[in-house]
Amino acid sequence: MLQQTQVDRTVPYFIRWMKRFPTVNTLAEASLGDVLKEWSGLGYNRRAKLLRACAQMIVEKHQGKVPRGTQELNVLPGIGPYTTGAIRAFAFNEPDVFIETNIRAALIHHFFPKSNKIDDKKLKPILAACLDRIVSTREWYAALMDYGSHLKKEHANPSRRSKHHMVQANFEGSTRQVRGAIIRRLLSGPIPEAAILSVNAKDAYQISKALRALQAEGMIEKRGVVWRLVKG
Repeated sequence: MLQQTQVDRTVPYFIRWMKRFPTVNTLAEASLGDVLKEWSGLGYNRRAKLLRACAQMIVEKHQGKVPRGTQELNVLPGIGPYTTGAIRAFAFNEPDVFIETNIRAALIHHFFPKSNKIDDKKLKPILAACLDRIVSTREWYAALMDYGSHLKKEHANPSRRSKHHMVQANFEGSTRQVRGAIIRRLLSGPIPEAAILSVNAKDAYQISKALRALQAEGMIEKRGVVWRLVKG
């Protein structure tokens, strides 16, 4: 939920989500429509679909318990090296090395004050050396991320000097906005394609492109001339 979404905006969504899906099993058993409805407004709806698929695999292969091993986590849908490290650090207090934007900001500010295009490969050994001295991994990372967030407010964002820094495109008028609007409309039920495309030619092209992308990702499907959310 926190991926490219501010904490203050995420908190109410997280609280509602946990009330609706308090366990891995309840999330795994929920329909895609229910999951997307609770996620609506956070953007990047594919994350919600992958999270549900992740819960289903955890139920199927791990009896509903989130695995703590790196290998087991890495094969779950939507889970990559960063998320694996974060899960192991925060959920299980394991001393894994992982990097996100606030961690980058703290390390670059102190260790690379005059450098640009800094590769994460230079930051990871520093984190590893720190973790050798840390008693509580989760507390260390929580403090480091808070500190990095604070530095961004006090200085020019140090993480902009990272090789991996990316500027997020504007949401207004973006394909992300169109995708979210399509999902919200389909949450109310199936809709004929003609009704979805009943706008000017420029918007119709963008909407058609978004429809095909959502279809390719297994989010929506077309039956005849009607689009609907994938069931199951």
